[in-house]
Amino acid sequence: MRIKVEDVVEIRSGDDTGVRGKVLKVDHVQRKLVVEGVNRVYKHVKRSQKNPQGGRLSKEMPVHISNVLLICESCGKATRVGARYADDGSKQRFCKQCGASLGLLAPAKATYAKK
Repeated sequence: MRIKVEDVVEIRSGDDTGVRGKVLKVDHVQRKLVVEGVNRVYKHVKRSQKNPQGGRLSKEMPVHISNVLLICESCGKATRVGARYADDGSKQRFCKQCGASLGLLAPAKATYAKK
């Protein structure tokens, strides 16, 4: 997956279409993300010592990765993300619309370095 924690994403489908938020958690196995302020549900909590009042807690639930697009920092648009090798052999993410680098995915390897 090319979306990481702390990235800003835009929701493309569902009840929260068009909402932008920061990624709080990434589940690589199920290919889901928890995005701040998106896909909120109520969890009913019984009274206890930890929660003396009880009631309804609002929390974010995971969204499938196919329903979000990363926001490019340089062009400000929701875009798909690609991977490419830089001249030094490091693997990096890039914006498919403007071509700007979005950060490293893997450190440099001599086999991928351009001579």
